[in-house]
Amino acid sequence: MLRVRGRSVAWLPPLVLLLGIVTVDLHTTASFRMISWLVLVPGIAAAICGVWGTVAFAVLAPMTYVAVDSQLPPQHQAGPADLVLAAIGGVLATAACVVRVRGEARALHMADIADTVRRTLLRPLPSGWGGLDHAGVYLAADSDARVGGDFYDIQPGPYGTRVLVGDVQGKGLRAVETAAALLGTFREAAYHEPDLRTVARRLETRLRRHRDHQAALGRAEGDRFATAVLLGFPPDAVDSVDVVNFGHDPPLVVGDDGRVRQLPPGDGLPLGLGELARPDGQPPPVRTVRVSTAETLLLTTDGVTEARDGRGAFYPLAREVAKAVAQDPRVARPRRLVTFVRDGTLRHCGGRLDDDTTVFAVRRRPL
Repeated sequence: MLRVRGRSVAWLPPLVLLLGIVTVDLHTTASFRMISWLVLVPGIAAAICGVWGTVAFAVLAPMTYVAVDSQLPPQHQAGPADLVLAAIGGVLATAACVVRVRGEARALHMADIADTVRRTLLRPLPSGWGGLDHAGVYLAADSDARVGGDFYDIQPGPYGTRVLVGDVQGKGLRAVETAAALLGTFREAAYHEPDLRTVARRLETRLRRHRDHQAALGRAEGDRFATAVLLGFPPDAVDSVDVVNFGHDPPLVVGDDGRVRQLPPGDGLPLGLGELARPDGQPPPVRTVRVSTAETLLLTTDGVTEARDGRGAFYPLAREVAKAVAQDPRVARPRRLVTFVRDGTLRHCGGRLDDDTTVFAVRRRPL
């Protein structure tokens, strides 16, 4: 905010304040001396300038005090007491600036770490990765954390391209650890396993192993689980998609023709709870659905569907998307669709997200 054409002008406010104090003091009567107000100048500099800029004003303020005060008759001079006040104020302002700058450097370092974790967890996806047009956005409920329990990824391989979108129960670093464990398994299994059902089984096993490992470390997480949707785009069937739903909101299919439909919800429990429904450990069934290259699959986490407005009403995702696509079929394209849902969610909840929010859209590229 304090830059003009890329150059810092943080020095300007304290300089203007200094000149203003001097000007007023020289044009007022002896009964109203305000030269001692120069103690404010290094304080202002400490809040917005760097350390050396603050030092400069800490030195300039007492020097200006001496120069201005000496121009008056002895009976009207403010005296050395206010000079000492200006000097002490400069020292304290410099010390405060040092603390502030160190704190900002530490905050920037922590932000870099958070960004690195986020890029590792939600790695950047190249355009057209795996033969898919895609777009995604992740909004953390805690803006300082920058990362949470939502996850998504695309993994191309010899058996087609696989997509995973999910949401780990809970928040905080424990949820991030769980999401990282699931994504690591997905990236390997989705590439090597020819059967999507085997990929699903590997994800279920990974979450149970992760919970056992945390319990062995004395960090028992109870029945932590994750909802997810696993998609498979077979290379030999361009008009169909294989879907395994682990208790997640079913994807919406948004077509260029303006039609919006919801895929069947499926009967799978969230990852980590599968043994409650199937003691044999088998994952939920793989469903094959028809999705053309002119249709986009829209997947969201509950940060979207459970966003509330001031009256407590949920965000009507399907209705809003259908209305927008009917007005402009180009909204069905992944990037525009993600932008529309993101903006609509934030507008609906007034920018106050109660949960991590992910919007991910993907469609096959035409041959």
